[in-house]
Amino acid sequence: MTHALRSWTQWLSVHIDRLAIGLSGLCVVHCLASAVLLALLASAGGVLLDPIYHEVGLSLAIGLGVIALGRGALIHGYMMPLAVGSLGLGMMAGALTLPHEGGMEAIWTVIGVGVLALGHDLNRRAVI
Repeated sequence: MTHALRSWTQWLSVHIDRLAIGLSGLCVVHCLASAVLLALLASAGGVLLDPIYHEVGLSLAIGLGVIALGRGALIHGYMMPLAVGSLGLGMMAGALTLPHEGGMEAIWTVIGVGVLALGHDLNRRAVI
């Protein structure tokens, strides 16, 4: 393995949970911005509610979750961060099945994102 690749791998292993928490934060901002824009400008807010954003975001969250939480469980041996993160991912996936109307999808997504971020934070603290 080259030095540059080793440095990148080490950097990523230290910061992957922080990246995942940042993605969770972006998800919350997206959900809240969509709700506000939808309330203010019905036609402009609809662009942010396109299902592709939710599907891509969930795919990224699952990918980072598998890498970060799975790697953490192998390194420190604690299953709680993996279990909490998996619960959050499940809540996010379940929220995709809810209708956009009424805001229940956004509420459950934000709750799931918070639970997932907690799992990543637990994982980050266990590795340190």
